[in-house]
Amino acid sequence: MNKIIINDSQRLSEIKKAFSDKFPHLKIEFFSDEHKVGEANARRAMYDDSLTLKEIRKNHTSGELSIDGHQKTSTFEGNFHDHFGVTVQVFRRSGNLWLQTTTTDDWSLTHQENTGKEFDN
Repeated sequence: MNKIIINDSQRLSEIKKAFSDKFPHLKIEFFSDEHKVGEANARRAMYDDSLTLKEIRKNHTSGELSIDGHQKTSTFEGNFHDHFGVTVQVFRRSGNLWLQTTTTDDWSLTHQENTGKEFDN
């Protein structure tokens, strides 16, 4: 199990890189709007990677975020929101495209990663 240290001074790009280092065929994006399990986020609500965490959240707790491959995608997204007050969405690579994992939120992160690896060109 890996952990990502989360604090206000981090750029979104740093957090995204730490996640993708663990899961190269997955990425996370940060959004201003919340979503329910199985729902997609609108691209217009996506935050720019150059922003710091402090700039996009009201809940300023710091801490570690566990990244466990056995964790459901929806659980990972929910934990991020509950602990750090930020909405994230996991995306999976499918060839040259990045797909929001809305219909596969009940899959584990490892299952998402392995599926992305299968469709990697």
